[in-house]
Amino acid sequence: MEISNRIRGFQASPIRRLSPYARAAKQRGVKVYHLNIGQPDIKTPKEAIDAIHSYPHDIVAYGDSDGDIELRKAIVEYYKGIGVELSPEDVLITTGGSEALLFSFMTLCDPGDELIVPEPYYTNVHSFARMANVSIVSVTSVLESNFALPSLSMIEEKITSRTRAILLNSPNNPTGHIYTPKELETILKMCVKHDIFLIVDEVYREFCYDGKTFTSILKYSEYADRVICVDSFSKRFSMCGARVGALISKNRNVIRETLKLSQARLCPPAVEQYAALAALSAPASYIADVKREYENRRNYIVKALNSIPGVKCSVPDGAFYLIAQLPVENAEEFAIFMLKDFSYNGETVMVAPAEGFYESKDLGRDQVRIAYVLKPEDLEKACICLREGLKAFNAR
Repeated sequence: MEISNRIRGFQASPIRRLSPYARAAKQRGVKVYHLNIGQPDIKTPKEAIDAIHSYPHDIVAYGDSDGDIELRKAIVEYYKGIGVELSPEDVLITTGGSEALLFSFMTLCDPGDELIVPEPYYTNVHSFARMANVSIVSVTSVLESNFALPSLSMIEEKITSRTRAILLNSPNNPTGHIYTPKELETILKMCVKHDIFLIVDEVYREFCYDGKTFTSILKYSEYADRVICVDSFSKRFSMCGARVGALISKNRNVIRETLKLSQARLCPPAVEQYAALAALSAPASYIADVKREYENRRNYIVKALNSIPGVKCSVPDGAFYLIAQLPVENAEEFAIFMLKDFSYNGETVMVAPAEGFYESKDLGRDQVRIAYVLKPEDLEKACICLREGLKAFNAR
């Protein structure tokens, strides 16, 4: 029997596909530092953990397809705190930000339609587009310019009669780039000119460094009818496994039609929504402390990586990822070598080959994405392993 051509067209995640090598290394007694995945080692707010332990219902029952109304109201209050006026009817709770992206693609696009996405981009966007039978049209940003947005003329040149939306991620995974208010407004004007939507993934909005500020796409009220904002509790509150996100839009037609998809998957997770509601009651110091910790980690790892001979990396403005260029021809071969054939003092590192974060062929082959989500003493050991591993790999 044959499997579908559609699934054959999917790529295995560069973040997770090397996991069997990591498991085998651990079984050999090797400690693996995971820089491949954005799983913070920072504790989830106590308020959220306490809520899980004290879940008040005897039955974990189906909830509303658009999400718990108390959580939606609390999200409205959260946005009010950053200067954005919403109503609960503008908010759909989703099973993580990932589902919000998939739902956006399926609501806006017919099979064969196109999304314009700056690359490198969050690798799972490729899979979501395949699920929706949508084509990604990429515009390339480069390490030499710190992965700044490509020229707006380059973006406009990519717009065709099949283009339905532009997708941005700010602060960006995997580059850490933050789009400026001027860039956002110019892109919004471009969307009006060509009558297309703008989707902006803002899940890392709290993590902006060096005094930089973040501007939500939802603040541009005059463009509200063509904007979808994607949000998530995963990274802000270190709740990756809870899978609670949100799709937010003032376009009531978008919300109404997307609700059909929400109803088809029944409802978002009940206990996790209860925990997410509690997380929003955590003191402001929680986010402030987390942001400060990530900025310290960024400062350390950028300096450490750039001290390794042949390694180049950008200085991310936000989020907790960066793209590093290595002195190798094939970063995936190096990543496998680190897990399969190498250890230093009984330790090694797992990184994500960056080629899978690009749509354009042959880009990113000598690059890796690194998530600086580990405490500094672990980042130090991980960087030592990378330095020694590169020496061993290139001496073979």
